[in-house]
Amino acid sequence: MPEVFVRLEVDSGAHPGVGVIRLDRPPVNAMNAAMQDQLHAVALEAAARDDVRAVVLYGGPRAFAAGADVKEMAAMSHADMVARSAPMQAAFTAIAEIPKPVVAAITGYALGGGCELALAADIRICADDARLGQPEILLGVIPGAGGTQRLARLVGTARAKDLIFTGRMVGADEALRFGLVDTVVPAGSVYDAAMTWAAQFAVGPARALAAAKHAIDAGLEASLSAGLAIEGRAFAALFGTEDRTIGMRSFVENGPGKAAFLGH
Repeated sequence: MPEVFVRLEVDSGAHPGVGVIRLDRPPVNAMNAAMQDQLHAVALEAAARDDVRAVVLYGGPRAFAAGADVKEMAAMSHADMVARSAPMQAAFTAIAEIPKPVVAAITGYALGGGCELALAADIRICADDARLGQPEILLGVIPGAGGTQRLARLVGTARAKDLIFTGRMVGADEALRFGLVDTVVPAGSVYDAAMTWAAQFAVGPARALAAAKHAIDAGLEASLSAGLAIEGRAFAALFGTEDRTIGMRSFVENGPGKAAFLGH
């Protein structure tokens, strides 16, 4: 049996409905080809499971993911990487396309592919002693799993170029100023903070959340007029859901924020 480096754990205790995609390739979760393929499979599983309403990406208390497996890459030829590049990108795209809220719980190092994985989440909660960066240029290459695209969209062109051109690491405070991460907490609180954020969506209107995520992400790739059309279609479609009926009836009868959604 192949070794398992990525698994989906669904909380049935304090945070039901939260799925944790856990990276587990000690010591620092260096992402080899097998790990990337498992990440893709687990992302599709998290997307499909009705008992998963929100997702936490977590690499453990020591490191989120310190990058790709450089030893494996060093042995690859040009032809090898031509064949590998698309599956590698597809794994990270599968995380970004999970139609549910996704939060990266960043501890230790999130470098290279680890930073790219965090960029695929909807938000990033970061330990105060974490280090992030895209150091691929120091190996004579560039980010290849979405870093040149998602980083620039998140922090702006100039800051993305600074980080990618120099390959430098940034600490949590600088990452927060850049907008690379959204919240900084003490290192021992990262996992709990991420679980708390995700848990608020466990009883939310699942289809509306998925529609909101799709409208935002697809709209960013389109013109304003095309984005508005995407939003309009998604908005109208939600009027065919049971949760819309529940939410509006609850608002009228009980006020805002009291609806008990069913997720369909």
